[in-house]
Amino acid sequence: MNKQEKVDFIISTLNTLYPEIPIPLDHKDPYTLLIAVLLSAQSTDVRVNKITPLLFKKADNPYDMVKLSVEDIRDIIKPVGLSPMKSKGIYGLSKILIEKHDGKVPQNFEDLEALPAVGHKTASVVMSQAFGVPAFPVDTHIHRLMYRWDLTNGKNVVQTEKDAKRLFPKNLWNDLHLQIIWYGREYSPARGWDLEKDIITKTIGRQSVLKAYYKKKS
Repeated sequence: MNKQEKVDFIISTLNTLYPEIPIPLDHKDPYTLLIAVLLSAQSTDVRVNKITPLLFKKADNPYDMVKLSVEDIRDIIKPVGLSPMKSKGIYGLSKILIEKHDGKVPQNFEDLEALPAVGHKTASVVMSQAFGVPAFPVDTHIHRLMYRWDLTNGKNVVQTEKDAKRLFPKNLWNDLHLQIIWYGREYSPARGWDLEKDIITKTIGRQSVLKAYYKKKS
């Protein structure tokens, strides 16, 4: 298969498996999504979805959030990890949203990435899921799968994002990045990987990855 055939195969397989695409993080508006994505760094969506209802019960908008102290926020979000940094980020960005953006989450990458604790991936998720702007946030699952599928050299997430955007049609980015995440979790995880169930990697995977898998199994 050439690159285009691989891309077509991936798209059709993912559309068959995930015709309806659930959003992994529970939220009700751009602000709660921004906070949930920030919390998900180096944590699991399941864990974040357990903590956000507790936090949002006290503060689900920037005006209520700044009424809490950084310590208050930290106490609530402790189970998701990196709570000292994340609590400062949540408080700091809430303050900036009030001072500079009328309490609203900005709808552009530049202003989003200028917020404390908000990197390019977080901004990409918010732009795509809250505002419907085409973006291709690359998390560990997408980074791993793009390498396994021989669509990127896997050197870093910046390169992986460039390659994904070059290869996949722009109008599909917002759906595809979520479909790939769900696929990675269910069929192509980092640990406990069963290639027999992983139809995409088995069909189009990087030869060195497939060889290493079978060598390990033998």
